Amino acid sequence: MSSPVKVNPQRFHKDQTKIHVLLIFVSLIMGLPVIFIINHAFKPFTELFAYPPTFFVRQPTLENFQLLTNFSNQSGIPMSRYLFNSLFVAFTLIVLTLLISSSAAFALSKLHFKGKKTFNKINTLALMFVPVAVAIPRFLIIVQLGLYNSIWAHIIPMLAMPVGLFLLKQFIDQIPDSLIEAAKMDGASFARIYWSIIMPMIKPALITVSLLTFQSVWGNVEFSAIFMDSEAIRTLPFYMSTLSSQTGNVVASAGVEAVGGLIMFVPNLLLFIILQNKVMNSMAHTGIK
Repeated sequence: MSSPVKVNPQRFHKDQTKIHVLLIFVSLIMGLPVIFIINHAFKPFTELFAYPPTFFVRQPTLENFQLLTNFSNQSGIPMSRYLFNSLFVAFTLIVLTLLISSSAAFALSKLHFKGKKTFNKINTLALMFVPVAVAIPRFLIIVQLGLYNSIWAHIIPMLAMPVGLFLLKQFIDQIPDSLIEAAKMDGASFARIYWSIIMPMIKPALITVSLLTFQSVWGNVEFSAIFMDSEAIRTLPFYMSTLSSQTGNVVASAGVEAVGGLIMFVPNLLLFIILQNKVMNSMAHTGIK
């Protein structure tokens, strides 16, 4: 009599061979764009415009990286300045977003006050609006606040992150109310409960929101193009988007743009690989599919 099939064994079982083969095949297909981006940046000029196009690089070269360095040195503002602006904006926005979203999520999940349901509905409705739909109101608010041509114009409009607030609230909802009540009986204030109990327990969700925030700001070109005229406070994505116009030749700048695409892509890839376990954990707890 054959042994019963194990549906979810703790270790690898021969019955899992088929699903593993399928997953490996799907993973290879999904990884093709990543492989192409990396190969494309190292292609020489002849391979960039070869016909038929080649997927893998045959004669890898660093010429495209050298061209990007030359363009940066010839411009009035070096690429390092744009990189510094992007890193400063990303770090500042991540810290402020986590503090604002987590404290608001704690209040909307565990505290009782008038208008709580209304605020929850407003945040849910805000998930429906894409950034383009609120571009004009954002611009008017930035001008009225006197933040035009300021580095804070990159940060202030993105502090309100409805998806981050929603995710954190759903995660905090899983924390038992009895734990909060026990802390209150021990004399803990709401601030102590928030910092010492809630924050450590929602660490996976905080990491996920950090990743989402970084992705949204790292590739953002809109704010540099709309909210400022000064090149000194624009970010790296905007500089990368103007590489073809700087060279004046779309064909000649193809290799430089390939390197720019790789530079913009690698940080997102590395962060997701490092933090993927925490991201999957938070999605499982919030019920997001």
